[in-house]
Amino acid sequence: MPPFLLGITGGIGSGKSCVSRLLASYCLVPLVDVDQCCRHLLDVDQPGWRALTSCFGDAFLLPDQRIDRVALRNRLFADAAFRKQVDALLHPLARDAMHVQVRDAVHPLVLVEIPLLYEAGWHNEVDAVLVVYARRGRQCVRIMRRDGVTRKKAGQAIAAQMDLRAKADLADYCIDNSGSWRRTRAAVVALGNELSERFPGSF
Repeated sequence: MPPFLLGITGGIGSGKSCVSRLLASYCLVPLVDVDQCCRHLLDVDQPGWRALTSCFGDAFLLPDQRIDRVALRNRLFADAAFRKQVDALLHPLARDAMHVQVRDAVHPLVLVEIPLLYEAGWHNEVDAVLVVYARRGRQCVRIMRRDGVTRKKAGQAIAAQMDLRAKADLADYCIDNSGSWRRTRAAVVALGNELSERFPGSF
């Protein structure tokens, strides 16, 4: 019987990765990180790297042939048509990589962190969705601190994604990560306990 897949998503700077790791640790279940799958796909001579270089030549290559991830990210956030083109190249590869990891899991519950779950139309790939959200101002501050970018760049990154409130309205579970980590942790533990009741004996 295939595992139950809980897709975890949110917006950039919402703290979904921290929540994903804590929930996986608390529940003692596997966590598949689609962002990590994508990063690996862009390593030299991996499928994503080959797809990008076939389509764009050396436009995003560093002298050592690695993808210039900063330049690529900046273009993705600033150019919607380009973003759609790159998504069409990489999303099928990332989906295949995700399913390989899920297939190898032996637990009845698997967490799958998918940053662009709704944008990519992957909500049908999972059995339920958890949205981690935060106020826009908090998102901006986190992105600026993490990536060393201006408020304008942070705003572009947020605008490139689906509105967080709309995501929350579609989700089966929501966690507000706008406040203190202590408050967020309590919400994660509560969800973990709810999942343990739904999958008794699996944790």
